[in-house]
Amino acid sequence: MCKEVMSVYEILAKESLAPVTKLMVISAPEVARKAKAGQFVIIRVVEEGERIPLTIADYDREEGTITIVFQEVGKTTMHLGTLEVGDRLASFTGPLGNPTEVEHYGTVVCVGGGVGIAAVYPIARALKEAGNRVISIIGARNKELLIWEDRMRSVSDEIIVCTDDGSYGRKALVTEPLKELMEERAEEIDRVWAVGPAIMMKFCSLTTKPFGVKTIVSLNPIMVDGTGMCGSCRVEVGGETKFTCVDGPEFDGHQVDWDLLLARLRIYVEEEKRALELFKQKVGG
Repeated sequence: MCKEVMSVYEILAKESLAPVTKLMVISAPEVARKAKAGQFVIIRVVEEGERIPLTIADYDREEGTITIVFQEVGKTTMHLGTLEVGDRLASFTGPLGNPTEVEHYGTVVCVGGGVGIAAVYPIARALKEAGNRVISIIGARNKELLIWEDRMRSVSDEIIVCTDDGSYGRKALVTEPLKELMEERAEEIDRVWAVGPAIMMKFCSLTTKPFGVKTIVSLNPIMVDGTGMCGSCRVEVGGETKFTCVDGPEFDGHQVDWDLLLARLRIYVEEEKRALELFKQKVGG
């Protein structure tokens, strides 16, 4: 039996970052040894449970750990949130997906929205380590939901913080300062990364497209199986059908058919609602 199969995916640390947003540090030496920015893992909370994709928010090769950050928005993530330090996950598969193409581009912009801030952090860090000048824009609906500002500051040359309601930082959507950067300094900016809700990534891509600045988005939100078997993560990029889990998860945002993608995200809404209601009844009972 290989070492990966024998691994026990123990939760070593747990932290509440914001309402419904939690961080867990998982013991997964074989995954940590190979993990790179932009990749993801597939986890199961219990043997009979759903497989869900989660972006790798951080990794420590020496300690053999992977950090995940997730929002408790559905049955499986709520179940995951009930686990405590010392508990073990049924499975923890990865790293999966193609890593971020990290090069010395020059000046780059990293945009993170909501829990996507945790996902864009290792990308910003890797780009900084490669010698790039990193401008970061992070945003959330309000101050209470803003996460990892300190981590993003540590890997950024400039940082702009936004909240939708103006309770912290600048009152704006992340697309507003992004548009200003494009208008003022597009010729200096070599590439943009945008990670967050699909609708946010869509409008970041629409914001940069007129300026011709390549914009990379991470399409993890539409994955189900994560290994190319189920086909649920099909996305049209540049007129071609791609599988997010094996061809991505990062794609050129200017080439993505966002309307089709957003429609696909709604496919399992009713099933997800029913699963969540049953879980709440079970827990409550």
